[in-house]
Amino acid sequence: MKDKECLFEDALNLLKQLIGLSSLSREEDLTANLIYGFFEERGIKTYRKGNNIWVYNAHYDRTKPTILLNSHHDTVKPNTGYTRDPLQATVEDGKLYGLGSNDAGGCLVSLIATFLYFYQQSNLTYNFCLVASAEEEISGRNGIESVLDEIGPIDFAIVGEPTLLDLAIAEKGLMVLDCTALGTAGHAARNEGDNAIYKAIKDIEWFQHYAFERTSSTLGPIKMSVTVIQAGSQHNVVPATCNFVVDVRTTDAYSNEETLDIIKSHVKSEVTARSTRLKSSFIPESHPIVKAGIALGRKVYGSPTMSDQALIPVPSLKLGPGDSARSHMADEFIYIDEIRAGIDLYIGMLEKIV
Repeated sequence: MKDKECLFEDALNLLKQLIGLSSLSREEDLTANLIYGFFEERGIKTYRKGNNIWVYNAHYDRTKPTILLNSHHDTVKPNTGYTRDPLQATVEDGKLYGLGSNDAGGCLVSLIATFLYFYQQSNLTYNFCLVASAEEEISGRNGIESVLDEIGPIDFAIVGEPTLLDLAIAEKGLMVLDCTALGTAGHAARNEGDNAIYKAIKDIEWFQHYAFERTSSTLGPIKMSVTVIQAGSQHNVVPATCNFVVDVRTTDAYSNEETLDIIKSHVKSEVTARSTRLKSSFIPESHPIVKAGIALGRKVYGSPTMSDQALIPVPSLKLGPGDSARSHMADEFIYIDEIRAGIDLYIGMLEKIV
């Protein structure tokens, strides 16, 4: 078991190296190589599928339950407002600047340090599997979802995302709906046609005002927003179709499939979900890992933002150093002390249950 300060220094150095490598979603091969080599250099058997890297603790026992430690190493494209080189790790006034420093490099290296802290310990009540995943920023199919069958059974997960080290015990899911209102074309100067725009307006008003019967105790109501609308070809033709897109942020009060069925039963437009795979997640406050965090003074909340939790089919807790408000911003940064505090909290919580 390495000293926590040594683990922190290794984590900080790794994060600086990660920042220096381009790792846009679907183009994370350089950071995947770096993470793979980081574990190999320490004599840890390392697995890879695509740009996903995973490792197990030294005394992995198939008869024991397994905790998944997961965060991602892909990034979004740099915000156009950057005044610094996004791929240059710089430290000023206790802040580490660079693309991916806050989302989610600080979380990833803190979880790696935590994994290394427990790596050689024997007689643990749980196994550890750490996955550094790809394509999180685009909810890609070649990210965490692609390795779940490979890594073996998991009991619960800690997903590293910036939460100011508070406990996100629930997270909204997402469905994007393509909707089409159908009418009949006609000449606008005559009493012809059946205007699809007018039909769409009625359904759009329903999306704006409808309240689902059940509300999540942690996430509140399902949120539906019409975000795109397209109709018509020229001023004098009554449009036969009106297409619009709805962003639906789902909760644990209904499954995505139930939510979709309710929507279809209320609107006249044709409704097609692009996917129902990005599900809301929830872990009860009575779960041992949540109780461990509460015992260490952390508060619980429901998160409106989405992460790889949406694709992990077991109870999961979103937790990590950094602030979600800094994600995707220009001149992204994380406080160095946040990384140290993240390692301490992860270890402190896990020591209570493993």
